Amino acid sequence: MASKKIILEDFEEDEVSVDEAVEKHIDLEMEVDKGQEPLRIDKFIIIKIAGSTRSKVQQAIDDELVLVNGKPVKANYKVRPLDKLTIYTFHVPYDTEIKPEDIPLDIVYEDDEVLVINKPAGFVVHPGHGNWSGTVVNAVMFHLQKNNHDISNLPRIGLVHRIDKDTTGLLVLGKTEKAVYHLAEQFKEHTVNRRYHALVWGDVAEDTGRIETYIGRHDRQRKIFTNYEEEHEGKHAVTHYNVLERLNYVTLVECKLETGRTHQIRVHMKHIGHTLFNDKTYGGDRILKGTVFSKYKSFVDNCFSLLPRQALHAKTLGFIHPTTGKELFFESPLPKDMEEVLAKWRIYVKAKKLDE
Repeated sequence: MASKKIILEDFEEDEVSVDEAVEKHIDLEMEVDKGQEPLRIDKFIIIKIAGSTRSKVQQAIDDELVLVNGKPVKANYKVRPLDKLTIYTFHVPYDTEIKPEDIPLDIVYEDDEVLVINKPAGFVVHPGHGNWSGTVVNAVMFHLQKNNHDISNLPRIGLVHRIDKDTTGLLVLGKTEKAVYHLAEQFKEHTVNRRYHALVWGDVAEDTGRIETYIGRHDRQRKIFTNYEEEHEGKHAVTHYNVLERLNYVTLVECKLETGRTHQIRVHMKHIGHTLFNDKTYGGDRILKGTVFSKYKSFVDNCFSLLPRQALHAKTLGFIHPTTGKELFFESPLPKDMEEVLAKWRIYVKAKKLDE
């Protein structure tokens, strides 16, 4: 089966970062003209580099590939006369072409246009730096080619969105060029129905809520994201949530995405004081609510062992079929690790009530 080169683009809910150990090459070096008026660096680059786009420039700035006078800058930095500008690109070796791999897929639905899968934990969606094999895309390539499906003109092997490596649940891919662009437009217009179930630390005060911030990379810890108040500091993000079950020191919530930013639910729930249970990246892998007793610590550690990842599952997915125009809706049951941990918390709550 043939391999295929894929352009790494900026997807919503992007799990793959570009700060792994790969070679960087200088793409452009220049000195700003003496008569240059103050202008945002992102706008300056778009003007100076033919074919550049706002999203690509923003990604390059986020990944610290844009340096002014030898130092990384934010998108709102305004260039000044005689600034020395350096733009890097990552060099991806030729042998990292995407290749089909015989990896089992949990297929929820498939027709000539779309493919819906249920992704398990630990399964990276898209090949990238440090993860060039063993991904959903490698598996989808194999599946499509095995069934004599032509992928030569299929953009991004059908990808229109992603979910994090250790997040489980539903993912849709297009099988034709038309389907990819039709689905991508639905994600862009925020008309796709996506609901997640998350177990979070603490007793969420309100039964329902809406979180609205701007999400961007952390100033110092570039692998994580954080909330900002100003538009120029991040991307607009909105999450709606409602409480499904209160379990004393943790709460099961349903989150509906109005937008789909990288780590959105994880960042938003931390923002309101309810970090996802066992989310190592955002500090949820330690006791944030509860008692100081050793018995409770042992109980939580046991839950962490059963669920060695953030407690987040892409539960529902609804979209308009690219060809028929009919609305399709899919639901995925909670995975075993989340069910087992929820069962343990229910037993804990019941026992605690009996002791009171």
